[in-house]
Amino acid sequence: MEIKIVNMKMYSSVLALLFILQASLGIANDNDQLKEDSIFIAKNYVKKEYEVTMRDGVKLFTAVYAPKGKSEKYPIILFRTPYSLQPYGEENYRTNLGPSRHFMKEKYIFVYQDVRGRFMSEGEYVNMRHHVDHKEGKEIDESSDTYDTVDWLVKNIKNNNGKVGMWGISYPGFYTAAGIIDSHPALVAASPQAPIADWFWDDFHHHGAFFLPHCFNFLYVFGKARPELTKEWGKRFDHGTPDGYDFFLNKLGALSNVNEKFYHDSIAFWNEASSHPDYDEFWQNMNILPHLKEVGAAVLTVGGWFDAEDLYGPLKIYEAIENKNADVPYNGLVMGPWRHGGWSRDDGTKLGNAYFGDSLKPSDYFQEQIQLPFFNHYLKGKGEWKETEAFIFETGGNQWRQFKKWPPPERTIAKLYLNAEGKLKYGKPTEEDAFDAFESDPQNPVPYTETINTGMTREYMTDDQRFAGKRPDVLVYETDVLGEDVTLAGNMFAHLFVSTSESAADWVVKLIDVYPDDHKDYEHTPKHIKMGGYQQMVRSEVIRGRYRNSYEKPEAFIAGEVAEINLELLDVLHTFKKGHRIMIQIQSTWFPLVDRNPQKYVDNIFNAKDGDFIKATHKVYRSKSNASYLEIGILPH
Repeated sequence: MEIKIVNMKMYSSVLALLFILQASLGIANDNDQLKEDSIFIAKNYVKKEYEVTMRDGVKLFTAVYAPKGKSEKYPIILFRTPYSLQPYGEENYRTNLGPSRHFMKEKYIFVYQDVRGRFMSEGEYVNMRHHVDHKEGKEIDESSDTYDTVDWLVKNIKNNNGKVGMWGISYPGFYTAAGIIDSHPALVAASPQAPIADWFWDDFHHHGAFFLPHCFNFLYVFGKARPELTKEWGKRFDHGTPDGYDFFLNKLGALSNVNEKFYHDSIAFWNEASSHPDYDEFWQNMNILPHLKEVGAAVLTVGGWFDAEDLYGPLKIYEAIENKNADVPYNGLVMGPWRHGGWSRDDGTKLGNAYFGDSLKPSDYFQEQIQLPFFNHYLKGKGEWKETEAFIFETGGNQWRQFKKWPPPERTIAKLYLNAEGKLKYGKPTEEDAFDAFESDPQNPVPYTETINTGMTREYMTDDQRFAGKRPDVLVYETDVLGEDVTLAGNMFAHLFVSTSESAADWVVKLIDVYPDDHKDYEHTPKHIKMGGYQQMVRSEVIRGRYRNSYEKPEAFIAGEVAEINLELLDVLHTFKKGHRIMIQIQSTWFPLVDRNPQKYVDNIFNAKDGDFIKATHKVYRSKSNASYLEIGILPH
């Protein structure tokens, strides 16, 4: 939404008259807050636009919103984005400023910048631009562009107090993380939120398995070269159907059909990515984690437990900063019950059918009790900042908890073993040569959701998994009804012993909270959804089996030979309540979230033909000598 300010006094009067008219006619106004904030910004801030020159001469388009009052000096908060700093034009104002509406009332100097090569900034755009550890002369990366921008801002924007903060969600989260490496001395606080860390694990791949709809749709816009400076977004892909399962299975088919049927070699990054299926130098150069050294700013990394795009990024960026920076002023982690960027988009009380409680709105708590105090303390010297290192929302128990370290060292490591008759037990199985088998058919892959959608749905990570567990190509294991609460904390590992009748397979592991049969529906639960017996996914992960021993050097399976899979499921803080059950589902297809594996080994799955996809029988072992299990961390009560 753009608001063009011609005359502020006239604008305010007309808008106020509109509100009165709406009220008199009984028209609900869902945008009252938005309009109130828009008026506040226009009344209290002055917008200026600049072209900030980088060390190599490239100019980056930058918008600055500065408070009108000159009675005090203000810190700067910088937001660098590939998604456009719209609206353009000094007479056109944003309807919000900063990480939340609390910041514009607090008064900061807000700076928005189109990153190099995007929209109105000069230069060449590079996805996940490689970091250069030892730059010489005019060499640049996102760290140097941030440094040069901060340097220009503190020297040229009047009435700043010499301190700069930085924040961003998703791709802007990556730019924030890149900006704290070898950072400018004035950059004293930063909050990478849902940041991309490594595109072989974030967004596009999970342990080598290709996340199909997200990458396909994203690259149609971000994979093209920009011919000239522009204020407009590129055209989005038209699937021609709302049914992504049908589109990717039947209308697209094998990934080798992408160019012939749809892209016609117009998407440069697709061609690059599809020619690098393994974790080679192409992908390794887009990994920011090894470079997170010499971090001089206080850092607050934020993520969502149900972030479909970037769960890996925040957890691993926090971990890397912790391990590589002994002298960082502060390194904190926030994980809440959110979808991608949900802490700035909704109140966080629910996601899909899952419910996290109304008594404490998670997004309000984060914005008011964590995010604003963090920046106020480091940029304004205002208030005390907590010694707490990790602010973690406990799903299931539906409460915020604070830890001095994450994962909490007080957790106990335990193993849940797959047993006969679909049982999940702490005890190791005693049978010899026991296994469960299923036939996997790439022409009839297991759906990842019941929702009809062409993309990666925001809610799939909390979806009811009963639809999947009823299929013959999904193995199901569960505990008895729990006699007491069980709280899992930190990362988990699935250790599987498997075999296949062919030479290739993917392996999907899902951790599920099974509700009691008499569980009541929530107020927001749609009529066709029943929470009695609901199987809420808590965590899930996939590995392309060829990468079980090395992501750089793939290996075929030998038909019928037992192989070991060690799969990290990333972190949780979730309580399985008394009366619930813990369930694990194991499968080999998860479509179209993950592209299909031909199940016949080919050097590059992106080059597989439609005729390469074959049925295979897969086995998961639960014997004394090949005991498959889930390694978990349990918090004491």
